[in-house]
Amino acid sequence: MAYLYPLIAIIIWAGNAVVNKLSAGAIDPAVISFYRWLLAWLLLTPFILKGVIRQRQQIYPYLGKLFVLGLLGMALYQSLAYYAAYTISVLTIGIMMSVIPLLTILLSLFILRTPPTLGVLIGSLLSFFGLVWLVSHGQPMKLLEMGIGKGELMMFAAALSYALYGVLTKKWALAISSWHSVYMQIIFGALVLLPGFLMAKALTLNSHNIWLVLYAGIPASVIAPFAWIVGVLKLGANKASLFLNLTPVFTAVISVLFLHETLYSYHLIGGSLSLFGVILAQNLKSPLGKPRKVIIDSAPRC
Repeated sequence: MAYLYPLIAIIIWAGNAVVNKLSAGAIDPAVISFYRWLLAWLLLTPFILKGVIRQRQQIYPYLGKLFVLGLLGMALYQSLAYYAAYTISVLTIGIMMSVIPLLTILLSLFILRTPPTLGVLIGSLLSFFGLVWLVSHGQPMKLLEMGIGKGELMMFAAALSYALYGVLTKKWALAISSWHSVYMQIIFGALVLLPGFLMAKALTLNSHNIWLVLYAGIPASVIAPFAWIVGVLKLGANKASLFLNLTPVFTAVISVLFLHETLYSYHLIGGSLSLFGVILAQNLKSPLGKPRKVIIDSAPRC
């Protein structure tokens, strides 16, 4: 039963990629981004606010870091995905989301000083070529002529933002509960999104877009994180993270069934290469280069 928790989270997040696409033209990206986290904050407040107030002395020293995490994970990541959905398909969104674990590993090399492995090297090359094949629609040489589209660039920036979010979360290891951390990040994320929301032309909800906000604000922002956190607690972070590799699969199934998107060969080839690269990076742990001998200096320190 423990495996159901991360599986449920991944399915919900895959469905949210479809919501990203459907929101294009139905609601301003700045508006749905803000309403999403406002709704999540309203739902979580009755359960979490008292605990946050009780633990305010423990939370206060981390406010700066919580702001950065809220900016990366709550504001930038999802906002960029909403803007990207105007010009790219759900299938492309799902495949580009699948490289987040690899980007996390690559950023960890520099930020966490984790040693590089053979899997990271080969996996990075495979995933890079897979993404090139995807964004060029199977014609890599044409990228030299037409360049990369805005939607693809925005989605890559979104994936990079979330990967950095994950690395900083691990690096800082905030000594507060997961839910208190998420709650404060939501507050800071909503504050960052507020100026864009206020400058948007249409702020009202209607029958065409309110269900998009409800899905983004409840299942994607409350239920999925809850299921994911429980899954990590029950299975451990390493086992749970493997479920992220299923994101492009579920996204593809949902987009084909409900949006009737066409699955082209470049989706299959590019997505397969990217996914295989991520799996290699996660599992091939052979170190690069020869291990160096460490000389221990036993001289006393002043």
